[in-house]
Order: sequence, then structure tokens, then C-alpha cells
Amino acid sequence: MTGEAEILYRMQGPVAVVTLNRPKALNALTLAMCRELDAKLAAWAKDPAVAAVIIEGAGERAFCAGGDVMAIYDSGRGDRRMAAEFFRAEYRMNHRIFHFPKPYIALLDGIVMGGGVGVSVHGSHRIATENTLFAMPETSIGLFPDVGGSYFLPRLPGALGMFLGLTGSRLKAADCRYAGVATHHLESSRLPDLVDALADADWSGDAAAAAGRVIGGLAADPGEPPLAARRAAIDRCFSRESPEAILAALEAEGDDWAEATRAELLKRSPTSLKVTFRQLREGAKLDFDRAMVMEYRLSQACVAGHDMLEGIRAAVIDKDRKPVWQPATLAEVDAAAVDAHFAPLGENDLTFV
Repeated sequence: MTGEAEILYRMQGPVAVVTLNRPKALNALTLAMCRELDAKLAAWAKDPAVAAVIIEGAGERAFCAGGDVMAIYDSGRGDRRMAAEFFRAEYRMNHRIFHFPKPYIALLDGIVMGGGVGVSVHGSHRIATENTLFAMPETSIGLFPDVGGSYFLPRLPGALGMFLGLTGSRLKAADCRYAGVATHHLESSRLPDLVDALADADWSGDAAAAAGRVIGGLAADPGEPPLAARRAAIDRCFSRESPEAILAALEAEGDDWAEATRAELLKRSPTSLKVTFRQLREGAKLDFDRAMVMEYRLSQACVAGHDMLEGIRAAVIDKDRKPVWQPATLAEVDAAAVDAHFAPLGENDLTFV
């Protein structure tokens, strides 16, 4: 183990601790990190010496702020094979976490976005802190809420999943608990105590129950969730039958929150809004594995299209925050183009190993 490794591992008693170790890049995931963590989890699932896994981020700013969008951008502009392999490896890793047979405990201390959601939300325990900032902002870069968003977002209470997936709204600890993104809240200063307590726990019986007892014994109340005050309006507006109907409902609400939310949606890629709306409606009916197969198809369509590269350019490359979407409006998004995102890829479809 060296300080330069992208992921660090240590055993603390019978608990394996994973540290995402790219703090200058907000611990964003690379292709190598996805492959490496997937292989480790496969081994730990079968290792009787490993009772549970904890995953954390290095540095003070982020748990994990997403995937390596620069590499995806470069691949999308040229040979797309790297982007294809990145999404394949990432989604297989997400699949491994979802099906992991032991407690998988994510310490969500700092920014949790995109790929960081994928390495946390599918685990058994997700611990928010006062530093947590959660979002799925993909529609702002011409993508869609992936890494299992198709599965977990539609299963949040009411229309919260559609709201979060379309708008990319940011949640802090209390709202993460309210929405079900986090299972517990703990002050960040207590996280080392939690790791120590888990390492010292009695794992001889039911492992999930043991983890729950330890975490529950240290957990604290995060306070009132601001999202609760908006819940009725969110459910009214974001349960509509199309993105256009959602925009109309927000306009009809007429208050400052609704106007700001509508304005935010109008900045997002129209194609992404259409694709994401359908993705989340379909994901509500799919099991996790089929949802991930669908997401892989969507990812490859986005890599081959215009808006994702343009969105990354505007947000990360030039940083002008002025993407030029094609098409520019929801009315111009062709239904056949949306359908094409969901088309099977034949022998290139995602499989799980």
C-alpha cells in the first residue's frame, strides 16, 4: 500500500476498510479503480475473515464526486472503446455492491455525486454527516442519473426520485435521511469511533444485525429535513406524465421555489430530460440487473450523441456554463431519438461476470 495508490485498503479487525484516494480529484472514479474495487469485493464476499466492508473518501471535501468525465470526454471524441469499458466496469461494480452478501457501510462525509452514489447507495448502510452533499446532476451534462439511478430513484418516497433525477437538486444530511438515501446520521468527528466500534463488534451472529446495532448506537438526529416542506408540491408536480407536464405544473404552482425549479429544468439538456423521465418510469418496473442493462444502453447512446460531450465541455473543459444543446427544446426532441437510446446492443449488451 502506497500513498499514491488510487484506492487504499486496510483490515481493522474483521472489517475491510476501503479509502478512495484521489482527494485532489474529489475521489472521482477511474476505470482502474472500478475494476480493482470490483475484484476486491468479489474476493471479500467469499472470505470468511471479512465480516463487513467500510468505504470512505480521502481528504476533507468529498466521499466521491463522480466518475472520470475527462477520460469519458476524450474517449467520446475519438475511439469510444474506453468509455464503453468504463461504463461496463462501473456498472458491474455497482452490481457487485448491490448483491454484496455482507454489510457494506459507506461513510458519506463530503460530496456524494454521480459515481459516488453508485459506490454507496446500493450498500446496506449509508452514514450521512454534517458535510454530506448528495446529488445526481447528470442531466446538466447531457447524461442521465446512472450507476443504478434507474432502480433506486423510483423507489424513493413519492415523486422524490423523479425530482432528484431531473433537477439534480442537492441534499444535505437531514434530507438524505428523509429521502432514504442515507440510513443513519453521525457527526463526522465520530466516524473514527464508528470504525473502531465496528472492528470490535461481535460478528458471530447475524452480520447485518450486528452492524445495525453498532451504527444505531452512535447515530444522531440530523434535524428537520427542509425537503419535507416541499414534499407535497414535489409530489404534485413531478408525478405528471411528461417533462412538459412537469414544467406546466411548476408554472401553475406560482411560488418562488416552483419558478426556480422550473428555470433549473429549462437549463438542462432537453434530450436528457426526456431520456431520464422514461428511464425512471421504466426502472420502477425492473429488477436491479435489468435496470443496469438498460442504463448501459443509455450510456452508449449518450457517448455517441452530442449533448454529453457538449455538457462536459461547458462544465469541465471551458467552464463557460453555457452548453448549446441539440436539440435546444423539449418540443424538438424526436421520440424516435429517445427510443434509440433504449435499443438493445446485441452482443455488446452489459453482462455480469
